Amino acid sequence: MANPTATLSTSLGDFTVELFVDKMPITAGNFIELARSGFYDGLHFHRVISGFMIQFGCPHSRDPNSPRAGTGNAPHGTIPDEHPADARLSNEPGTLSMANTGRPNSGSCQFFINTVHNAYLDWFTPGPSKHPVFGKVISGMDVVRKIEQTPTDDRDRPTTPVKMIKVTVHD
Repeated sequence: MANPTATLSTSLGDFTVELFVDKMPITAGNFIELARSGFYDGLHFHRVISGFMIQFGCPHSRDPNSPRAGTGNAPHGTIPDEHPADARLSNEPGTLSMANTGRPNSGSCQFFINTVHNAYLDWFTPGPSKHPVFGKVISGMDVVRKIEQTPTDDRDRPTTPVKMIKVTVHD
């Protein structure tokens, strides 16, 4: 059975991702549940760092100027860390990875899309960063690059907000 995909429609264009429910069922399933509930619709990218990643999914980012953007969780709270031995997926360009606070089991609704290979963020490499990959951009990487290149302020927030209009999951 093929993995589901999702179309992420933003104010700068659309891109499509494959969600790795076969290898990361908890993390990918969490994203699908939130997307289907409409949770992500109307939020803004709140952290964009060229040559690193673009981050999204905080409920406080509904207001793109909120000082709390980047600090919120999903209504259901956090999910357990998912580090399956048979799913050593690296934080390569175009992969979706679960954001967290640095503490165990602190992932919730926020995720980032790697724009370069950030191997030091892999859960299976030595060090404090543990970010499980749960999907990959399969079309529209040009839109991800456009978001990555948008001008930002001193807090890494786009000076012209980049809005998620709708996330649509396809089985």
